[in-house]
Amino acid sequence: MSNFVTVVEVGPRDGLQNEPQTVSTDTKIELLNRLARCGLPVVEAGSYVSPKWIPQMADTEAVMAGLTPHPGTRYPVLVPNMRGFERALKAGAKEIAVFAAASESFSQHNTNCSMTESIARLKPVIERAMAAGIRVRGYVSCVLGCPYEGAIEAAAVAAVCEQLINMGCDEISLGDTIGTGTPARANALVETVAANIPLGLLAVHFHDTYGQALANILKCLDAGIRTVDASVAGLGGCPYARGASGNVASEDVVYMLHGLGLETGVDLNALAMTGDWISNSLQRSNNSRAGVAIINNLKPTDSI
Repeated sequence: MSNFVTVVEVGPRDGLQNEPQTVSTDTKIELLNRLARCGLPVVEAGSYVSPKWIPQMADTEAVMAGLTPHPGTRYPVLVPNMRGFERALKAGAKEIAVFAAASESFSQHNTNCSMTESIARLKPVIERAMAAGIRVRGYVSCVLGCPYEGAIEAAAVAAVCEQLINMGCDEISLGDTIGTGTPARANALVETVAANIPLGLLAVHFHDTYGQALANILKCLDAGIRTVDASVAGLGGCPYARGASGNVASEDVVYMLHGLGLETGVDLNALAMTGDWISNSLQRSNNSRAGVAIINNLKPTDSI
């Protein structure tokens, strides 16, 4: 089993989209550049959704145009439909992400359509991306719980994942959108989904609402998962899931992974300083315990 874990940094998109105050384009670009310099192999750059629904992402074209691509870092962008894909293609995106839900109610609230209709909308997007040589990641929301339906059956999640893989997705990220998952359930979910999809095509995406995210990730690592989503300083939440706290903090995840003897290619001190910088820039608390501890113990001369 590989000793390397790919950390997918989702802060600039999934993290910032839920911030109440407007975040400037320059701040977003600086955040992307800092995260890439930390050695993160994947940094989610933004999304081409309607500004009416997610106003924080209205400047994704400008962000993509302004960032300085870092060698070895990929910059996927989220697209909800063909219109979003065309915008991403025009902006020069090399990788996109699409999203679906394992909950009928969440699908209706999030995309104003049924699960079946949502999957059907994604088919032409994935086909166009494949034809253009663009990598496609599929997000599946509410894999362990839904704010409207409660617990979600693993078999229902597996069915959505299989549809996305069969349509051409290169990777599936299993999202615990409201953070209700526990280690045993997370492990059982991975085992169910992996029965028909290779583990190498799966990632996990945990929110820390109930403080279970790191424990869930650890259990999924034991099951063979080697791609983990995280958000610097624990930024984020879900605009369609009331009460969902931020994603698990990247600093906490990397600290745990390094403590397990696993490799990430990430400079943890630089990541902690980036989390401190963006927290101060947004005038919000830093939700990474490891990040805060590292900052408190760094020498004044340390810098990135």
